[in-house]
Amino acid sequence: MAMVASRAGVSGQTVSRVVNDSPRVDPVTRERVERAMAELGYRPHRAARALRTGRSQTIGLVVTTLATVGNSRMLQATAEAAAERGYALTLVTAAESVADAFERLAEQEVDGAIVLNEASALVPAAERPAGLRLVVVDAPGAADLAVVHSDHVGGAAAATAHLLGLGHESVHHLAGPVDSFAAAERERGWRETLEAAGIDPPVVVRGDWSAEAGFAAGGGLDAASAVFCANDQMALGLLRALAEAGRRVPEDVSVIGFDDVPDAANYRPPLTTIRQDFTTLAHRAVDLLVAEIEGRSITDESVVVPTRLVERSSTR
Repeated sequence: MAMVASRAGVSGQTVSRVVNDSPRVDPVTRERVERAMAELGYRPHRAARALRTGRSQTIGLVVTTLATVGNSRMLQATAEAAAERGYALTLVTAAESVADAFERLAEQEVDGAIVLNEASALVPAAERPAGLRLVVVDAPGAADLAVVHSDHVGGAAAATAHLLGLGHESVHHLAGPVDSFAAAERERGWRETLEAAGIDPPVVVRGDWSAEAGFAAGGGLDAASAVFCANDQMALGLLRALAEAGRRVPEDVSVIGFDDVPDAANYRPPLTTIRQDFTTLAHRAVDLLVAEIEGRSITDESVVVPTRLVERSSTR
């Protein structure tokens, strides 16, 4: 830092302010310091900074699996959001125990952790190391935890209402796993919308989020004229099952998914779906966690991110 200060013609304190992204440096001086840092190959020493500040500038991400589209997209979006705020990301899987995942993160001295989707449901019953700050994504609200989730109920309601608005007498539902918060909320939105329209909800067909489960569910939906699928992957499998059964989409059956995965526009036919904003979910979760780490006040510890209907060719 002394060499950078000498090269830039500033004090060591000014270099420190630039390194720590302080607003108390004018743009011309900041540019001069950053140019000197680049010329000298200066990099902040993370371990030394941790000793001085008491923070590792690292946050953990806890998942049970990366096989689902939602989790993999959240991993990418969270890594990008953390990097923008100067934090590194450590990934820990909790296939067997969330408590063990928390212990591993505590041993690595992370400043806090974000828990994703299926793993979030396991948090209330898990023992947490003292002082481990947490934000959970897609979980029921908890008094001692900050929570971020998509508007699953609203998205499911929009999907169901869209199908009813097209003239379908009822809407069948291909639901996600019974222990998933997101799946339960999407099922609730579908059920409440049908009941509000005076329609008895059909028997739910349940899958495990995979395209294989959607394909297997085809036989249980052979009488449906409209199907709301709890995610796009199961919708993809269902489209194949319907095609093999000689049922045309959308002429014979309308199908809606949930997520709006990048390939949804290239399904055959292109899939009408509910779009989740994974980038906003990740940024809001990281914002809440970093605010707590840095001792800033949090205005809202429960954040609901809107979803929206994307209409394509699989419904009519």
